[in-house]
Amino acid sequence: MTSVAVTVKGQVTLKRELLQHLGIKPGERIDFEKLPGGELRVRAARPTATIEGFFHALDGKVKLHNPLTIEEMNDIAAAGWAGQLDDE
Repeated sequence: MTSVAVTVKGQVTLKRELLQHLGIKPGERIDFEKLPGGELRVRAARPTATIEGFFHALDGKVKLHNPLTIEEMNDIAAAGWAGQLDDE
């Protein structure tokens, strides 16, 4: 178990190994959930989307000469979940 100190301001700094375990990169957010017994659940905050947003994402905005491969689709999906897509 890893422990960290709390500053006078009530702040904590998570160690790199914990951030890597959560898959957190600089600038990303962390969610905390209060559990009974004074415990917290910590997890990486992941963006959520709606099915409507998915359907409207392709409303005439994508014009491809060649279809995407499964690998390209997987790369795009992974980049989207990681927050690495460019919004144009």
